[in-house]
Amino acid sequence: MTLTELRYIVMLARECHFGRAAEKCHVSQPTLSVAIKKVEDRLGITLFERSSADVQLTPIGEQIARQAERVLQEAERLNEIAGQGKDPLVGPLRVGVIYTIAPYLLPRLIPALHSHAPKMPLFISENFTATLAGQLRRGELDVIIIALPFDEPGIVTRAIYDEPFCVALPSVHPLARNELISRDQVAAENLLLLGKGNCFRDQVVQACPKLSEPGGIEGALEGSSLETVRHMVASGAGISVVPVSAAKSWPSASDLLCIRNFASPEPMRRVALAWRVTFPRPQVIDVLSAAIAAAPPSGVRLLRTTQPIDRASVSPE
Repeated sequence: MTLTELRYIVMLARECHFGRAAEKCHVSQPTLSVAIKKVEDRLGITLFERSSADVQLTPIGEQIARQAERVLQEAERLNEIAGQGKDPLVGPLRVGVIYTIAPYLLPRLIPALHSHAPKMPLFISENFTATLAGQLRRGELDVIIIALPFDEPGIVTRAIYDEPFCVALPSVHPLARNELISRDQVAAENLLLLGKGNCFRDQVVQACPKLSEPGGIEGALEGSSLETVRHMVASGAGISVVPVSAAKSWPSASDLLCIRNFASPEPMRRVALAWRVTFPRPQVIDVLSAAIAAAPPSGVRLLRTTQPIDRASVSPE
């Protein structure tokens, strides 16, 4: 089988729809359909069950699709290995960032990274941790920026900074009179959380004892993003726990919303880079770490292991 045929099989296995798979492969639907049928005829097996409604993998098709994905990953590594003799800081870097970090890190990171590696443009993907992890494993991304814990086979991580949480409240809320707010004071009543699937939501629940109790988040409202939550809080809909980088990016002159810190011990998250152990451009990880250290999001605490580095120290000899 050719690599093109393997790509067709993998994409059809993901999409379970000939039209969408063909679009992702940048070919016509008949071209994709004929190519899959030729592979099946050549192998003497049926890879996909076809119906008027959808397309499903057969049991043997599932095995073939998994192996095809592994072969494509290794083929991509050939291109990466071939580029090892060149400057590792030349060429695109595919970076994934979770939703609650990207808006507050990227505006600072991109100029700082450009000063370290001006010939290394970023291709950026924002998504949930689980989705980014899958893209990283499949080789669709080179490195992702996520919050720990993050434990995936074949993936290594480097912690970059700690980020405290704080409380966003309507200015007229009774808790707004407090200089500091304890974790126990955060209850589900009138609490705004991010939607399910967002790791920051889980971290907030784990950090506040009352929310971790059975039924602890019953009655909590949901927002689709931190910016949506901000506007809901300002409207008086409730309070929310937010990362400090988000809070410090919001307009400070507001009569409707105020920010309060947590009393010690304050909850926080640890932000890290994650990449495949086989990634052939380790110098890129050093430069990315250095760029974040040079221009971190507001309010975060850099870890001692994250130090700016000299561009010359990562250039090829």
